[in-house]
Amino acid sequence: MKTIKKIAGFACASALLFSCSGKQEQAATDKVELPLVSIEKVMEEDVPQIVSYTATVEPFKTNNISASAANRIKSILVDVGSTVAAGQTVAVLDAVNIDQQEIRIANMKREYDRAVELLNIGGGTQQSVDQLKTEYDAAVRSLENMKENVRLVSPVAGVVTARNYDPGDMTGQLPILTVEQQNPVKVIVNISEQDYPKVKQGMKVKVTLDVYGDEEFQGTVYLVHPTIDSSTRTFTVEVTVPNAGSRIRTGMFARVEFNYGTMRHVVVPDRAVVKQSGSGNKYVYVYKDGRVSYNKVELGQRLGTRYELISGVDNNSDVVITGQTRLADGAQVEVQGAAPAAAADSTATK
Repeated sequence: MKTIKKIAGFACASALLFSCSGKQEQAATDKVELPLVSIEKVMEEDVPQIVSYTATVEPFKTNNISASAANRIKSILVDVGSTVAAGQTVAVLDAVNIDQQEIRIANMKREYDRAVELLNIGGGTQQSVDQLKTEYDAAVRSLENMKENVRLVSPVAGVVTARNYDPGDMTGQLPILTVEQQNPVKVIVNISEQDYPKVKQGMKVKVTLDVYGDEEFQGTVYLVHPTIDSSTRTFTVEVTVPNAGSRIRTGMFARVEFNYGTMRHVVVPDRAVVKQSGSGNKYVYVYKDGRVSYNKVELGQRLGTRYELISGVDNNSDVVITGQTRLADGAQVEVQGAAPAAAADSTATK
């Protein structure tokens, strides 16, 4: 009998032990394994509002020197690469048309004088005199224009960049010479319409040229175009750059940097920024009270290994910098290096 009682007691103890062990194993199985993340607190900073644009150097002015009418070229006094002064004669055309026009004017003058004499003695009309005077004045003006166009001058100081004819050629559709004013030179940039109120005529900008490395040239906003391009949402700005030593050449690749002052914005590590697949949208996971929210952000400038945020994250927030691949909006997480309080609470609730 005692043996039976012992066996029964042993069976009960074994059953109780198995029951307790099973509960512990079940509790371990039910424990939630939360995504492990690293976070970093972010703050607002004074961020310089510097925006850079690329452009090509252009001459300040370009003059295409042509004849007013078809004529034969007698001589060209300059060549490509020549430096010319304003008002300098650069080409001479054939004067045969001038000689013919002078003979024609002399004949018209004699006819006009005879008409005046006839009118004085009552043998002509005032209408005839007036008509001859009008024709004579027009011929004189035409002669003056011809004389101006026989000796072609450069209206600006600059460099000859194109020559399309040789002496003896007849002028055609192309200009005889092209003269570019290269001191100063200019660069033309297209700026986003949101910056229109910030750009003022006369403001200083920084210009660098790839050919000269990090050397800086000071530019000045010369002209702000008054309209916005509706297709690109940009406006055009012309910047002039002094070029007394002729170091800057048209066609060079330039970078133009506008400084719009500073603004206080939140700055986050670049590791915190997540790009949404299939779109250009950017997001940052913000941690609070054991959970993360998926915040869409608008990026500003890249600042080394950080990004300026225009919007999307509040000042003094904690953002996730590692472990984003397993996250979703509203997900519960465990912070690396912190007590897993959220996981414990979840298990207790179950």
